[in-house]
Amino acid sequence: MEYELENSIIDKMQPEFPEAAFTIKKARRVEVKMSSDKLYNFAVRMQKKWNFLHLSAISCVDWLQDNEFELIYHFWNYDEKVLVMAKIRIPREEESHFETISNLWQPAKFFERDIHEMFGVYFDGSEDMERFILTEWHGPPPMRKDFITREYALNFFHYREYDPEWLKDMTAAGEANE
Repeated sequence: MEYELENSIIDKMQPEFPEAAFTIKKARRVEVKMSSDKLYNFAVRMQKKWNFLHLSAISCVDWLQDNEFELIYHFWNYDEKVLVMAKIRIPREEESHFETISNLWQPAKFFERDIHEMFGVYFDGSEDMERFILTEWHGPPPMRKDFITREYALNFFHYREYDPEWLKDMTAAGEANE
């Protein structure tokens, strides 16, 4: 039977999360779409009941047209060698909030901080939401789709002509060789 392993994993999870949509993406890859209020309980079961001991990533997608962020949690099971991607959507606000899972997985602290810094999502209960990459940044979260790089640069940085002497010398040398 094709996808026997993946179907057996879904068969374990589906009864506890009947409202979730499970999809086999390909061999050893299962996607689960669920409401955001179910994610924490799902994560607990992933770790403690279903032996998904590794949180390999948390990623974020800005669905500007839907006014939502999608958070994708990547859980890995070493025994079965299967990745389960749990996808949830949360409201896209100036400072969106969601519950941390850093008490379950230490690496969540880094992923959540990164998402906070780049998208503005605040993870309630996290120990540290301080910036660590954009420490000198004074603008909105730069990975949001409504962030306009050129506009920000023109407003934040003062434009000045760039006309160094070495460039004049190169231009003159190039014209002399023609």
